[in-house]
Amino acid sequence: MDLSELTSMLQAGRYAELEIKVREALRSQSDSGMLWKALSVALSLQGADALQASQRAAALLPDDAEAHANLGNALLRGARFEDAAASYRRALAISARSPEVCNNLGNALRGLGKPDEALACYRQAIEQNPNFAEGHSNLGNVLRGLGRLDEAIANYRRALEIKPQFPEAWNNLGNVLLDLKQFGEAATSYRRALKIKPDFAEAHSNLGNALRGLGQLEDAAACYREALGARPNFAAAHSNLGDTLRDLGRLAEAAASCSRATELAPDLAGGHNSLGNVLKDLGRLDEAEASYRRALALEPRLTDALINLSLLLRQRGLAAEAEASCRAALEAKPDAAPAFVLLAELRADAGEFAAAERLFQRAAALDADAPEAWAGKAYLRKMTDGDAAWAAQAQRVAERGLTPRQEVYLRFAIGKYFDDVKNYPRAFENFRRAHELSRNYGAKYDRQRQRLAVDRLIESYDGTWARTNRPAASASARAVFIVGMPRSGTTLAEQILASHPAVFGGGELPYWRDATLDYRAAAGNGEARGDSVSRLGGKYLELLKKLSADADRVVDKMPANFGCLGLIHEALPNARIIHMRRDPVDTCLSIYFQHFKNPLPYADNLEDLAHFYGEYRRIMSHWRATLPAQAMLEVPYESLVADQEAWSREMLKFVGLSWDPRCLDFHETNRSVMTASKWQVRQRMNRSSIERWRNYEQFIGPLLTLLAPQ
Repeated sequence: MDLSELTSMLQAGRYAELEIKVREALRSQSDSGMLWKALSVALSLQGADALQASQRAAALLPDDAEAHANLGNALLRGARFEDAAASYRRALAISARSPEVCNNLGNALRGLGKPDEALACYRQAIEQNPNFAEGHSNLGNVLRGLGRLDEAIANYRRALEIKPQFPEAWNNLGNVLLDLKQFGEAATSYRRALKIKPDFAEAHSNLGNALRGLGQLEDAAACYREALGARPNFAAAHSNLGDTLRDLGRLAEAAASCSRATELAPDLAGGHNSLGNVLKDLGRLDEAEASYRRALALEPRLTDALINLSLLLRQRGLAAEAEASCRAALEAKPDAAPAFVLLAELRADAGEFAAAERLFQRAAALDADAPEAWAGKAYLRKMTDGDAAWAAQAQRVAERGLTPRQEVYLRFAIGKYFDDVKNYPRAFENFRRAHELSRNYGAKYDRQRQRLAVDRLIESYDGTWARTNRPAASASARAVFIVGMPRSGTTLAEQILASHPAVFGGGELPYWRDATLDYRAAAGNGEARGDSVSRLGGKYLELLKKLSADADRVVDKMPANFGCLGLIHEALPNARIIHMRRDPVDTCLSIYFQHFKNPLPYADNLEDLAHFYGEYRRIMSHWRATLPAQAMLEVPYESLVADQEAWSREMLKFVGLSWDPRCLDFHETNRSVMTASKWQVRQRMNRSSIERWRNYEQFIGPLLTLLAPQ
């Protein structure tokens, strides 16, 4: 076959025609190395598998540098980095001066996890051709991976000076700007890449990351969808879309996107981590933990997964395991500010507030814009005018273009500062801003749905239900439930009881929320009511046994269990229920001022908050009328504060325990407390939170309707 004819087809881009011609020629010249080399080139330029042709060409042309380089390219496309590197080295041994081969050898070495050797190859390529744009861009990639970001930027910019229409270099420059949290500049760079190459899936996805950093969540989601339009099986874009939908509070959609990412790329550790985050938000803690552990099995030093697992373990009350995971994150990344934030929270849970403050300061020193680091300090003590510098810095960080989820941390903390220093208008301004932001990503409260849910509870657990004999129910009296609205004194009541040597404080256990769903599913599957109730009660007692094997009483102070009291009483009729009641406006105001790690949809709007409180009143009124009198004790928060000893004695008597004076010194009890009241319950009893609402009367009109007589 005429060589000039092959060259002409190649130059004209007639690759398919070239392939046909070469294959015809090979029927009679099967040992022609040049023909095999031409076939490998034709296949490669069509995006087809060129490995077999390249191997044949290299074997027939052992001294042809180009044939070995082509084989290296085919091996590199198949991620056979070691073999590719060997082929490139063979090519360079034949012809040392080839910037393209030096560059590709660098790519193979990067794939082998040898950045220093890759760096040398890229530098050699640039020395051979200072205007080799691809070499500069790849050198920037290695420098970025080594944390040498300024040098990386310089190389990307040099690549773009040489070749302005270089979409990959614009994308790479955007990545390093994203690392530096220069979200606006990163977005500009990605847009330049997309102007040149509109179907560039990675650039669409990365632009989404930049817009997410700017808090433009809907626009970010649109970018991820553009990426998926260009490449439907792009697992990272599915995962990023899931992260953004989670920020928007669209958890079902987020779970679907993250699940799709893990289906497409089962070995994508970040995808499993993202799925874990959504599952945790959905309350599916077992599945969330499994996702985090899967991520860590794939990538044991994945810092985000180690920190997220630690957060989940802390939520489950497993402080030692949470700290171990957090310290593993710091071993992997010693400057991980979120890990120091979490360590600070664990120290605060244990009442070690001075140590916690030092750790928050360490986190802020590592990342001056970390909202959690600045916000955390506000909850360790009562703030004073002496903290004005903290407040000014927190305000500056809050105004730096954070995502809504991040800014919320600071707005609540700044609100607390102004409340502590009695600047009530400024305090309310920041709390209101926090709720405006959280509405951007939190679930929305549905008043009709809540009313109907309470209607169903009242209908399901009526007087007939109350009179039904339950022979399969457990006789155990170990469980003590403290229920009520959040911020009604449930943590204080638990701390008092847990100061008794026969009591273990279990914290807020999410068991009965999940058990309610299990119970409904079991009914739908035909399981007998008595069987499912007995099973759920038994599993709960096993949980209490794991928390404490020997305590006479174990306290579960999940406030929201007030909605599960029918099922609880049916499964555990001898369990005791303490209902904490507090002034309704003080309760609701305290909820409005609190940043809950698991947001309460009704808390973002004062009208919704008042509505939810009304529905809570309605269901509690039903339980008073329906449950046996000896099953529930009502404890008014204000009365407990006014006469601590009398009400402490009453609670202990109610749960079947003798008096112990240590319960009066509850603030000295050494135990882990993870709720928002962790600092307050370690102070002596005081009346400072009673009728606090009067400081905000001008701002809280919708809540004042709750003062009407019931």
